[in-house]
Amino acid sequence: MDESPGQSPGRRGNDRSYSRQGSGRRLPCRRRSTAQASPQLGDKEKLYVLLGQVGSGTFGKVYKASNTANGRMVALKLIKMESEKDGFPVTAMREVKLLQSLRHENVVQLYEMLVSKGSVYMVFEYMDHDLTGVLSQTQFEFSEAHLKSFCRQMLAGLAYLHHKGIIHRDIKGSNILVNNRGELKLADFGLARFYQKRRKSDYTNRVITQWYRPPELLLGATIYGPEVDMWSAGCIMLELFTKKPVFQGVDEIHQVHVVYKIFGTPSIEEWPGITSLPWFELLRSSEDIPNRFRELFKKWLTPAGLDLAERLLTYNPERRITALQAMDAPYFNQEEPFAAAPTGLSTLQGEWHEMETKREREKKRKRDEEGGVGGDQD
Repeated sequence: MDESPGQSPGRRGNDRSYSRQGSGRRLPCRRRSTAQASPQLGDKEKLYVLLGQVGSGTFGKVYKASNTANGRMVALKLIKMESEKDGFPVTAMREVKLLQSLRHENVVQLYEMLVSKGSVYMVFEYMDHDLTGVLSQTQFEFSEAHLKSFCRQMLAGLAYLHHKGIIHRDIKGSNILVNNRGELKLADFGLARFYQKRRKSDYTNRVITQWYRPPELLLGATIYGPEVDMWSAGCIMLELFTKKPVFQGVDEIHQVHVVYKIFGTPSIEEWPGITSLPWFELLRSSEDIPNRFRELFKKWLTPAGLDLAERLLTYNPERRITALQAMDAPYFNQEEPFAAAPTGLSTLQGEWHEMETKREREKKRKRDEEGGVGGDQD
């Protein structure tokens, strides 16, 4: 399966980014409450005004829309129907069923299912930004307390999912939404799966966007549990402070070595199970690389922050910290400043998402080329 580093396996683009641009087109839709178990729709009419396409994904397009009955902004995620005979896509059905079981302040809420002219939509609460976009803007400067709040809210969402027996399997900046009240919510459950808590199940290892994928999956593991989300959470924790993804491999082989250059080559003593992974010998490093993590990141993180990040980014998945354990770390509970949500985001001009960030980078690249200057080196 082809996969670009900035994109999830089996998915195209950012399927829940939201912006202000729009067409004002009215969309009459049939409503169905998510309390029911099937995606079949009821007959109550609702009217939405589409404010424009704001993203696209595996199942179709995403729109920002306004509910004309109450003025509430929502995100409409179109579920692409390949043909009438194929019926409702199994993958979308799985996502809907999973989302219907979730109610938490740090998980995006699915309001209802709608049908309009044969098209099926998932209606989500609207969020102003995603983490990738909001970290890229320069209008608002986040304090350490703000970033600590984002990190803890992410962990709270993961703790809830794992308690419910769900692995997200695609934690990354563009799948973490933020509103102007500083509330953070996990989103995009297209790759999420239920898991059995008493024993790990066999899954594909072609999940989790490459830059956030844990080493055991990169080395071919197919039996895993919620610990894979915790590695991704560690990547996000570092990204909050560095403002960019830390492990930017160009392909899966390079990805392994990018991790090794920061955390060193894993030893059999610290990770006994590594030798049994399918691609261990193939990707085995020919040199003994030292661990440089603390040296490289001490300018961004306090000692307590470094301790927590190391526990999230532990090579051995059996020793990797859980979300609940991470929330109880001294970094949050003993070290000042304590977490404080960035409530001033309403002062931002525009809405910040990965889609807008990429668009601005492309504009800058074109301006630089026209001016005879090399483009971005990111």
